[in-house]
Amino acid sequence: MRKLGNSGLFVSELSFGAMTFGGTDGLWGQVGKLGQEEADILVKAALDAGINLFDTANIYANGRSEEILGQSLKNLGVRRDEVVIATKVHGAMGNGPNRRGASRGHIMSEIRASLRRLDLEHIDLYQLHGFDPATPMEETLEALDTLVRAGDVRYVGLSNWAAWQIMKAIGIAGARQLAPIISVQAYYTLVGRDLEREIVPLLAAEKVGLMVWSPLAGGYLSGKYSVGGDSAGGRQTQLDFPPIDRGRGEPLIDMLKAVAHKHGCRPAQVAIAWLLRQPVVSTVLIGAKRTDQLEENVGATRIVLDADDMVQLDAVSRLPVEYPGWSLTGSGDRS
Repeated sequence: MRKLGNSGLFVSELSFGAMTFGGTDGLWGQVGKLGQEEADILVKAALDAGINLFDTANIYANGRSEEILGQSLKNLGVRRDEVVIATKVHGAMGNGPNRRGASRGHIMSEIRASLRRLDLEHIDLYQLHGFDPATPMEETLEALDTLVRAGDVRYVGLSNWAAWQIMKAIGIAGARQLAPIISVQAYYTLVGRDLEREIVPLLAAEKVGLMVWSPLAGGYLSGKYSVGGDSAGGRQTQLDFPPIDRGRGEPLIDMLKAVAHKHGCRPAQVAIAWLLRQPVVSTVLIGAKRTDQLEENVGATRIVLDADDMVQLDAVSRLPVEYPGWSLTGSGDRS
């Protein structure tokens, strides 16, 4: 268990993402089509493995993910205080300009809908699923504070925001004594370390927790999409997301395979183990469609990467230095 940011909330180092629940066709059908019975099996396996944080969003399968997750908790007889439930708001939930975004109206409507679908009295972590340039940030943060004070929400977080947006939200919340931002959910992997330029230092300085989504870059870091890999039926054959620089990725896959061979494990497990070694990471979200995938990901928590492993993985995956990074390294007080 790890603390989520500068809060008293403890979450498991791996958490379960329910984005694969409830899809039928279109985008959500490509992400996952797991029904209630399959979801129950996976939720139980996650609980048995020690996972206590379950993450979803109102937009996943147009609300079906929330419904299925909530029903799984009931079907399995899970006590409410045994789990941390996180969901999100921002995406379009219907036609019209007021059925999307981070306005007070949309947030107030969607919290009721999410609570109803999850069949819960409160949500532990309510996250803004994107940045809304049309709504004043003060309006958004005050609406979230209202939900915390009402008891509908315990903590608030952000997802997929730029560094300046995160810092501005932290400043407004602090100045107005609103519910603080305790977490940011973002994409971060060995093949996508962009977060390290500005967001990681920001989170470390402000003591905000990082929840990592897509730690395997849509399955790419399993090695099955690289040259000679077996990608048949893989998600990236249907949905090329997240975007990957495969020219930089191929040498990384080779290194992952070498480190995995050394530890007697799989490349995907090494990729997750690397993330768990990053001080800013509070929890890594894993989204499985089968119990064997879930069990393999959980196995990453038992891998102890040594200093040589970390140096080699860093060398093959580190970001090229860009301004102002190069001007901030070893420059002292000179301008």
